[in-house]
Amino acid sequence: MVILSHYQAKTLLAAGQAGRSTVSVSPDLNLSLVEVTLRAAGVEFPDGESIDWETLKQIAEAETKCFVFEDGNWREIRVFSEETNWVRSLYPTAGAPTVLVGGVPMHRIEGTDPYRDTLAKIKTIAPVVGRVLDTATGLGYTAIEASKTAELVITIELDPASLEIARLNPWSQSLFGNPKIKQIVGDAFEEISSFEDAVFSRIIHDPPMFSLAGELYSGEFYRELWRVLRRNGRLFHYIGDLESRSGQGVARGVIRRLQEAGFTRVVRRPEAFGVAAYKEVR
Repeated sequence: MVILSHYQAKTLLAAGQAGRSTVSVSPDLNLSLVEVTLRAAGVEFPDGESIDWETLKQIAEAETKCFVFEDGNWREIRVFSEETNWVRSLYPTAGAPTVLVGGVPMHRIEGTDPYRDTLAKIKTIAPVVGRVLDTATGLGYTAIEASKTAELVITIELDPASLEIARLNPWSQSLFGNPKIKQIVGDAFEEISSFEDAVFSRIIHDPPMFSLAGELYSGEFYRELWRVLRRNGRLFHYIGDLESRSGQGVARGVIRRLQEAGFTRVVRRPEAFGVAAYKEVR
């Protein structure tokens, strides 16, 4: 499966304009490189996929989109969710792609990339060991990274359309078929009650913005997070830019409600755009 964005399309167009017959390009959004053949009609990939120059020009101009070659045609990776009424689309960066939900990127992309953004979140609660709860699967980057050291990662996704996008994203493939990752499709606010007390060593809570999922910022939900977290367990809660006007307001409420829920120590982690909370039970 070949997936291209404007980054790869511009590389191919430049090589064609330079009169080259071959060039190395990524067929999977910056994960690997292959050598492709440039012909008068367009570009041929090693596995037989091809793309004409006019289509490449169109992809090069679509800087917020990714395209997949399926059934002999190129189409944008974009899904409308009947579950949430949100439009999700894969958004390219110079590193790992993110996903746009209603036009809003779900990872930080300014001064970083989605993969480094994920590493920053994971680092706040390192070492990531034992059983881990990931409350919002998204593209699966958090679950994939946590599974490298955890015993088991349980990840919850509200929207099946999100998993549909993830299945087409080359960077998300480890989410599927990894025995250390268990996926649940459902509402984290409801699913949390199904877990026994103190079963997770680490929790990564990376919800949509407050205006889209206010219940995932509620004291009721935080009490459930405290309940399922083991003694001396750690929670990372993504909020957004803690220095922005909106981020400051949300952070104050989050910290207060986490403390009221039982988290005795809540630490601001501005480098990861969130807070780390600890269940310190002596």
